[in-house]
Amino acid sequence: MEAGFIPSPLWIAPFALLLLALALLPLFTAHFWESNLRKLGLCAVLGLPVLGLYVARDPAALVHTALDYVSFIVLLASLFVISGGVLLEGDLPATARTNVAFLAVGALLASLIGTTGASMLLIRPLLQTNQERRHVTHTVVFFIFLVSNIGGCLTPLGDPPLFLGYLAGVPFGWTFRLTVPWLTTVGLLLAIYYVWDSWAYSQETPQDRREDSLAVRPLRLAGTENLVLLGGIVLAAAFLKAPWRELAMVVLTGLSFRHTPKDLRGANHFSFHPILEVAAIFAGIFITMLPVLDLLRARGGELGVREPWQFFWATGALSSFLDNAPTYLSFLALAQGQRLTAEVVGVPHEILTAISLGAVFMGANTYIGNGPNFMVRSIAEARGVRMPGFGGYMLYSGAVLIPVFLLLTFVFFRP
Repeated sequence: MEAGFIPSPLWIAPFALLLLALALLPLFTAHFWESNLRKLGLCAVLGLPVLGLYVARDPAALVHTALDYVSFIVLLASLFVISGGVLLEGDLPATARTNVAFLAVGALLASLIGTTGASMLLIRPLLQTNQERRHVTHTVVFFIFLVSNIGGCLTPLGDPPLFLGYLAGVPFGWTFRLTVPWLTTVGLLLAIYYVWDSWAYSQETPQDRREDSLAVRPLRLAGTENLVLLGGIVLAAAFLKAPWRELAMVVLTGLSFRHTPKDLRGANHFSFHPILEVAAIFAGIFITMLPVLDLLRARGGELGVREPWQFFWATGALSSFLDNAPTYLSFLALAQGQRLTAEVVGVPHEILTAISLGAVFMGANTYIGNGPNFMVRSIAEARGVRMPGFGGYMLYSGAVLIPVFLLLTFVFFRP
């Protein structure tokens, strides 16, 4: 590494262009954007200059990022493949109460088996239940909010930034301190969703509602052996270190793929397209975000972030567009450098709470804020749900999440 290497702010451009492409290409070149190879090609074009810069100036950072990317994808892929072998089939009445129950259970499961595991386990039966309805987009969006992101803050296994915090010395049980903000946020969003979906259900045609009632059949769980393998993934994430952690996950994933009947995965409409899409897009994100994170570490103090509410919003804003795991670590390092009261890992409890909630909760603000977001969107689109583009999704999150986060700021981080 070159001593004191700090990239020029101009190196933010590749990352900014990638974000712009993610926002605009699905709108104007939808057919072109369907190909994962084209996504990977775009990421390569934007990422190669950054790759060349770090090969020459800071190869150690490049290696570290590559290892983080491998760990990230192995974890997501293992949860995706194994949960794809669990079939929760049936068709419940597609009422607001049923959908709220799905979201509430998913929010709790997200802290137990991770946001990816919970998302992949429940998104397909939720779509199956709502297949007779025409107004489904908002349900998938709230699913991303609650199950793919906000639900995963109660244990270090729920979301990658909290797991990195655990590895950095945060006690395993510390995240239980986040229970009250978790309950508050989940409760508010479920209430908002219930009102919204009750209205949407009233807009369905009588024929659609009749077809929904005729299609009702009890839930049935198949592929239960994969639940044991999911437990193995959780244990590997909690107790093993790299590379044994990733090796164990690969082995467990191989066992699932080899022994799960093909017709079970077929009934789940399982395909590798969603995880390959995530792998392609996040390859570009991990590379192009390197200069952004280095500038944040070097000049983050100039942001004037001192108070808990500032840490909440600064961590959350960057977690919306950067990977939330390194963003969490960057702001944790920033807080540690300010020599505040050392209550946990060198920072006050309130500061760590703000950083943790900002990283986990605001990953829901965009499709790229957390890995499961894209996978859920891809699965929904494959089942015929018209999902909003990058900008359209942000209209949802801006209208629903930002007011909730402002309320959280007033209640828990009052300036």
